[in-house]
Amino acid sequence: MTLVFISGIAVIAVVLWDAFATLVLPRRVLREFRFAGKFFRVMWLGWSSIGLKVFSFKGRLRETYLGFFGPLGILVLIVMWAVGLTFGYSLLYWSGADMLKPPVAHSDYWTYLYFSGTTFFTLGLGDLTPASGLGKFLSVSEAGLGLGFLAIVIGYLPGLNQSFSRREVNISLLGTKTGSSPTAAAILMGHIEEGDFGQLRELLKDWERWSAEFMESHLSYPVLAYFRSQHEDQSWLGAITAILDTCAFVMACGGGCERQAMLTFTIARHALKDLALVFRAHPRKPAENRLPEGRLAYMMEVLAASGFKPADGPEANEKLMALRRSYEPLVYALSDRFLMPVPPWIPERFSDITKDTCWVPEEKEGKRL
Repeated sequence: MTLVFISGIAVIAVVLWDAFATLVLPRRVLREFRFAGKFFRVMWLGWSSIGLKVFSFKGRLRETYLGFFGPLGILVLIVMWAVGLTFGYSLLYWSGADMLKPPVAHSDYWTYLYFSGTTFFTLGLGDLTPASGLGKFLSVSEAGLGLGFLAIVIGYLPGLNQSFSRREVNISLLGTKTGSSPTAAAILMGHIEEGDFGQLRELLKDWERWSAEFMESHLSYPVLAYFRSQHEDQSWLGAITAILDTCAFVMACGGGCERQAMLTFTIARHALKDLALVFRAHPRKPAENRLPEGRLAYMMEVLAASGFKPADGPEANEKLMALRRSYEPLVYALSDRFLMPVPPWIPERFSDITKDTCWVPEEKEGKRL
């Protein structure tokens, strides 16, 4: 029965380490084996496959279905940890002779499992009690572990919800001037007034801090990446991609806040790179160019009408393409992993805009200045 005792110790140690690394340790841990990470990857493969087959069309129904995964996955993981600890302690009880009273036959493993469950959840029913010194020690340690586990879980869930809420605040605010689905062109037009880049500079500064907080929270608690935004046309990936597009355009084509754009671009790209590493999302080249030359020229023309005089020419276009190559493969890799669409550079309603018009999110048509 020594092998059973060692197996019980091993199960408890693995579960405790995994729970500690997931709930308590506030940083990314590199390891060969981690149950929580593998659990979410495998569960997401099945969950997303069902979503693609049953809800093949994009829309509210599919987003609602995919939105259940993050919260439900956490609850299932917590239950599995509790079951693992209960199972591990049941092996310890089962490995010893005369561990309980009244005496339980060694062949009756389910009674040992029942005693382990009532002890872990501190039910105190009294129909079974530890008989030996080792049994008493194990039952006390399991009851204390159960209380501590419950306390950590109670503290973990509100913190997770707060991190999610902080992430979503800036995403929602970004839509006030750019529409519910932000794009680089809409951000630039909504935050530049007659050549004044003050609003754009402040926006990029706010998103520099947001990107740092996003990286810290989502590396410490990767499950947050599975939490989807409350609106079907919004996502953390779409928002950070639009900000990266905006920064890349300002850095390549000039303006009044190139330094702030560079700072925001650096931290935002760093966040995507680390997140792709954590989720093993391999960067890939986009299937098509998100901003072909014709659309770029049209975007330049529309922005020039709003007071932004971007630098045009082969050098600026080449720099913009080089910047895009540094982050777009990461964006498409994460888009494939989380089934989140990549936003375009120009919103669809830009088709009705001319030089003397400006896009207004609240209206379907352009509004004359």
